[in-house]
Formats: sequence, C-alpha cells, structure tokens
Amino acid sequence: MIRYPSPLRPGDRIGVTSPSSGVPSPLRPRLDVAVDWLRARGYDVQLGECLSGDAGHVSASADRRAAELNAMLLDPAIRAVVPPWGGETAIDLVDRLDWEALAAAEPTWLVGFSDLTTLMLPITLGLGWATLHGANLMDTPYEPPPGLLHWTDVAAATGPFAQHASGRYRSGGFDDWETDPTPTAYHLDARGTWEVAGGGGLDVTGRLVGGCIETVSNLAGTPYGDVAAFGRAHADEGLIVYLEASDDPALEICRNLHGLRLAGWFDDANAIVIGRTSAPPSGDFTQRAAVLDALGMLDLPIVFDVECGHVPPYLPLVNGAQAHLTVAGTERSLVQTLG
Repeated sequence: MIRYPSPLRPGDRIGVTSPSSGVPSPLRPRLDVAVDWLRARGYDVQLGECLSGDAGHVSASADRRAAELNAMLLDPAIRAVVPPWGGETAIDLVDRLDWEALAAAEPTWLVGFSDLTTLMLPITLGLGWATLHGANLMDTPYEPPPGLLHWTDVAAATGPFAQHASGRYRSGGFDDWETDPTPTAYHLDARGTWEVAGGGGLDVTGRLVGGCIETVSNLAGTPYGDVAAFGRAHADEGLIVYLEASDDPALEICRNLHGLRLAGWFDDANAIVIGRTSAPPSGDFTQRAAVLDALGMLDLPIVFDVECGHVPPYLPLVNGAQAHLTVAGTERSLVQTLG
C-alpha cells in the first residue's frame, strides 16, 4: 500500500537540508533566492545545518547528514523536505536512515531528483511512502512552462492531475547563478517532444517508480533497491518505470540498464519512460542506442525525451502514484492519481 503525505498548504513548514552535496559560498545567493521564493508563497522554511558546500563533495559527515534528514522526516511540523540539489554519494545515508522510526511515522514529502533519488527510491520501496521526483530547491523559483506543474502544486494535489509535454527544452547547461542568482524563467531554446521507440503511440497505466540511472543502479541487488519485489506487489496494476541519465557516457548507461534488467526491474512493467538527456555518446554509440541495446528486447513500449531529468524543464513525478500515460497523435499526457 502506498502512503501519501498530507497535501502541502501555505503555512506548512518545509525543511531544507543537503543529504548529499552542499552549496558553495559563491552560490549561496541563489539558495537565498529560492528560500525567499517559498516564503513569499506562504511557506515556513526551516534551514538545516548541513548545507555548506565549501569543504568537499558532501555537506557534512554521513552521520550528521543522516541525523538531520531523519529529524526532518520525523518532525510532524515539517510537511516537506527539499535539498538545494543532488550530488554524488547520498548512497552513504541509505543504511543510516532510521527505518523503524520512519515506518511508524506519518509520511513527509521528500522532493528532489538526481542523487536524491538514491534515497527517495528506497523510501518508496521500503516504507511505501510516496516521494516526489521534481525540481530541487535551487530550481524551485522557475515558473513551469505550459503543460507542466510546479512541484508545490503536485505536493498540494487532492485529486488526479494531468501534465502534458511542454514541447520545448533548454539545449545547453544551467544558469550561471554566480553571475545572476535571480532567474525565475527558463530559457527554452529548443523544440522536442515525447517519442515512442519505433514510432506509433501507447495508452498505458501503472505505478510510477524510478530515478537517476547513475545513482539508483547502485541500489540494484541490495535490500534498498528491490524494484522487482515492488513490481510483484503491484502486479495487478503493473509499473511505469522512469529513468534518466545525468552525465555518464552511453556505454556506462548501457551497462547500468542491463544490470537493472537482470535485477528484474522491468519484469512487471507496462512501459518504460526515459528522460531527456544531454549526457554524451560513446563515440558513435548514442544514449538512445544504449537504452535500446539494454531494454529493446523486453517487448515493452519505451517513451523517449520526457521532461523528467537533468535537462530543464521538469515534469514532477510521484513515486508510487497511479499513472495513465498517453502518446497518441498530438496528445502527450500523463495523469497521476495519489491513491
């Protein structure tokens, strides 16, 4: 059974901590802009102590980061926890979470993407908590383009909500927040939309589950990444597995996807969703070729170029939600139901 956090409302408290990488001093002004953006919309924001990015690739020791994340997730006054951004080694917190206490607690929204999915996926699989794969805090001030929702709107939902392909994306890099920490509008300079591998369309339903390939693939074969068991538990509905690549070259992504296939991640899938990526090819071997090499033999529909990854804009996805995915003619839609 999936347990959904209470809908987020203005006046609710949002905790900010860095379970992985912290924010270096030159980028702290952007963090301040993002916090002020939430406060201007009526949220009470509580900043943690594990936020600095000036002393290495993590914000603090693993024990301190785990303690702060546990405390925020267990605090009934905090209704959502969002990191500034991802990082590299959130996996060192997985076995430091207080799983027994969390299992007895009311769920709290954990929001983010990239390295945060290393924690979000086990929380959904192990606790049955819905988690929200959406923009991190540094990206929170951006206004979503037509068709997409802001993560705060998704966390506030009380009924089904629909999103549609935006048709546009940003072709290169992220904003230089050292130069200007204030952007709230995406510069979407390229066109593209969802595409089913091999052409045609699809109309499928299933439980959403997934994350960043480079990070969640390290959970396969551990007690914290048993998507195959999650699929069996929801075999009557099936899964929609979504994955997105950050920056690893195509051959590395290919190996990771083969590993997930062998671990049974797609055994009960009805479809596979692949996020748009700017990750590089390996010579002539492209990122799309990597997906098809590893997953093309599964006889499952694969949808490419969905806005759920490291290429802005961001389509928020709720791990555990019931989803209805449609690609037909000009329609590109995803309807999620928190139930």
